Amino acid sequence: MSTEAGPSVEAGWAERAVADAAGDDAGAQEGGAAASGGPGGSGRGTGAPRTEEAVLERIERIRRRRPRVREDRITLAHGAGGKATSTLIDAVFLEAFRNPALERLEDGASLEVGGTRLAFTTDSYVVSPLFFPGGDIGDLAVNGTVNDLAMCGARPLHLSAGFILEEGFGVADLQRIAASMAAAAAAAGVQIVTGDTKVVQRGKADGCFITTAGIGVLKRPSVLSASSALPGDVVIVSGPIGDHGVTIMLARGELDIEADVVSDTAPMHTLAADLLDAGGDGVRVLRDATRGGVATILNEIATASGVAVVADEAAVPVRPEVNGAAELLGIDPLYVACEGRLVAVVAAQHADAVLAAMRAHPLGAEAVVVGHIADDPPGLVLLRTAFGGHRIVDVLVGDPLPRIC
Repeated sequence: MSTEAGPSVEAGWAERAVADAAGDDAGAQEGGAAASGGPGGSGRGTGAPRTEEAVLERIERIRRRRPRVREDRITLAHGAGGKATSTLIDAVFLEAFRNPALERLEDGASLEVGGTRLAFTTDSYVVSPLFFPGGDIGDLAVNGTVNDLAMCGARPLHLSAGFILEEGFGVADLQRIAASMAAAAAAAGVQIVTGDTKVVQRGKADGCFITTAGIGVLKRPSVLSASSALPGDVVIVSGPIGDHGVTIMLARGELDIEADVVSDTAPMHTLAADLLDAGGDGVRVLRDATRGGVATILNEIATASGVAVVADEAAVPVRPEVNGAAELLGIDPLYVACEGRLVAVVAAQHADAVLAAMRAHPLGAEAVVVGHIADDPPGLVLLRTAFGGHRIVDVLVGDPLPRIC
């Protein structure tokens, strides 16, 4: 369960909180004036500080609600990595399978077997189309699982691969996917050591779905966790965001848009190892920005650590082609998936060393600091806009680009 599933909230909670708080504040003004006989009386107090306090209090009350799946049927939003996914995981899977290892809800579980610390992860791939500029479902599955292990601080070792195939799927396409997986595994230094294959009737699947699991060894004593961010830490992104999600959307051919964009799918285990060597215990969090994009990752960190994440819109790297396509599609690149980009939260005193190590690696050559960790308001992500103000970056309910991985 690679998606962080902290306390879930309903769509539009921030907007409703603002509106409700404004109403509460107006009521407070009227009540105070009436009680004191006029505007010069000693009511509760008015103005922006009261409104902001009320908004934050309401946000916290909503987040403390017990998660509940309101829908009777599963929707695409439940698999998109946003609020609907978080609610599904909390209310159904975590409720059924609850245990200390699962409750951490990281990219993989950290386990100890016979005195050896291991990382274990699993993921499923339903990307459409199966083949796209820069990759295919095969190398995407291998790279994604390798990256989940790397974000735990592990050295990836072995993978499993399960295939669900639709009757009538081309053998040549399956061979192409298998060859791609083999090449990706060799490049990442891992082996696919076990697997399974099932075939379903024509029309009961969409060609080929893949489920992978991976195991790696944890050599470093430090534990990486979304709950470890501290005020004063800096937030680093390893390179331009949104390439993969925009590539998939354009590859579907449903829109008359052309852009020179390819998927960024890549194994990031050596990049993660280099930055961990440079930053040591100063590296608090590593996350790969897949479904839900960088915005969702930052929200997961803010919620799990009880901190505020303050990002600078001008510092977030986005290629012009991706930004242009995203504007035409009406989506924010912050929410668009990557498959070869990571987000790191690092202690300020280690940031220069980590940044230098990342920029010395091919996958981190364009790494930049995009923000910092603050203590207030806890659990929120704030984006400093180009106009000098701030706006809340919330988690989407679903995903504007379904089935991107």
